[in-house]
Amino acid sequence: MTAIASTLDFHRAAQKRLPRFLFDYADGGAYAEVTLRRNVTDLADVALRQRVLSDVAEVDMSTTLFGRKQALPVALAPIGIGGMYRRRGETLAARAAHMRGLPFTLSTVALCGIEEVARASDGPLWFQLYVLRDRGFMRELIARAREAGAEALVFTVDMPVPGARYRDAHSGMSGPWAPARRLLQAMGKPGWAWDVGFHGRPHRLGNLEPVLGDASGMNDYMAWLGANFDPSIQWKDLEWIRDAWGGPLIIKGILDPEDACAAADVGAAGIVVSNHGGRQLDGVLSSARALPAIADAVGDRLTVLADSGVRSGLDVVRMLALGAKGVLLGRAWLFALAARGEAGVRQLLDLIEKEMRVAMTLTGVNRVDAIDRSILADMKDMR
Repeated sequence: MTAIASTLDFHRAAQKRLPRFLFDYADGGAYAEVTLRRNVTDLADVALRQRVLSDVAEVDMSTTLFGRKQALPVALAPIGIGGMYRRRGETLAARAAHMRGLPFTLSTVALCGIEEVARASDGPLWFQLYVLRDRGFMRELIARAREAGAEALVFTVDMPVPGARYRDAHSGMSGPWAPARRLLQAMGKPGWAWDVGFHGRPHRLGNLEPVLGDASGMNDYMAWLGANFDPSIQWKDLEWIRDAWGGPLIIKGILDPEDACAAADVGAAGIVVSNHGGRQLDGVLSSARALPAIADAVGDRLTVLADSGVRSGLDVVRMLALGAKGVLLGRAWLFALAARGEAGVRQLLDLIEKEMRVAMTLTGVNRVDAIDRSILADMKDMR
């Protein structure tokens, strides 16, 4: 078994366990993956001021997001088909997050439907919604999320069309003979095949079963994405979504200050500064570079969250210093889930907390709300 000493170790452990098509789907980005790399390197380049003798014997990492106090300024981001990475994987990740009182965000295209996840765990649940052509079905999903007890709706706006993800065609996630290629790869990973391939059934997209029925499986996943996302949506359309939901609306996929201001204008409670983990438009700014200007533009009008490129508790602190009030973990929790299931996600959150504590102690801050640009060594390169 691979030793896990840091959050990054889950990446290697997951690669050993997963069929290639699933690992590459999680690990890859769009086009030449330039933005995918920038997300990580730009965040790693954020230099911090080390301070000493600052009385940081007591460090409080709690915060309040959308009316709920939580132990860490962290939530688990929505990720499609998480249930293919461990048996009923979304329920496992939700339980791990809820044990720490942290929000878990369920994707529209999860294997486990929102009712299943709500039954399996007792904690803050957010639901992620895509822009779909069928507005009636969007209303149904919103109603199901509300009835299941979801506390926030995370509306993803940076995917009017799927990005060009070359790795998926190469790996067998899509492209010619994809089902046969996936089957051959699964046979080479018996641990995954037994846990997920055999015992993890049904491999259907739980939230989409009302419209796809038994056909809502992996063979239809990529085709459904391309056929059902709606590039015609406009800002005015968010008004009926906000009204139909009635709770905190978080708009995910903001990279420009003007769009951030527009989100505030339509009454969003929060935004997520995000480029979809580098999986949509290659060549755009990393979230770390986009974040400061967006926080300056709207930070007093709504809650600014951020994701993309976050690989550690140190990265969480960096995002907070750049202007975020909370951080969504994406690939980090998926690889932890793939490597060690629910226990892996719990271990990941323990490591995030420990790394945050070290970073806060050595920068001389003992509260999350004290993390700001004053702990950065040099901001000029982030403007």
